[in-house]
Amino acid sequence: MQLNITGHHVDVTDAMHDYVTDKLSRLERHFDHVTNAHVILSVEKQRQKAEATVHVSGAQLFAESEDGNLYAAIDDMVDKLDRQIRRHKEKLTDHHRSEGNEIKHQDHSE
Repeated sequence: MQLNITGHHVDVTDAMHDYVTDKLSRLERHFDHVTNAHVILSVEKQRQKAEATVHVSGAQLFAESEDGNLYAAIDDMVDKLDRQIRRHKEKLTDHHRSEGNEIKHQDHSE
């Protein structure tokens, strides 16, 4: 997975970069067709915001989260992406499985 991390009004430290990389590696465990991800970390007054666009085969997923703590915002954003990736993967497998069941079911009824 190609990962691009940028910061708006915040310097992305090595610790932040490593934290995001570690958290996003969790997404690849669920779905190995993640091609690239673009993460934007921003700080405005007391709002810490993390947002990401993740490209997977057949879809583009987006999640964002705000929190008083940037690391908590990153955790919440990754949780949202994780749910989206699992839902996307289920759609792909359910789609093929349901087509096969319908065809078999129709053959038996004739």
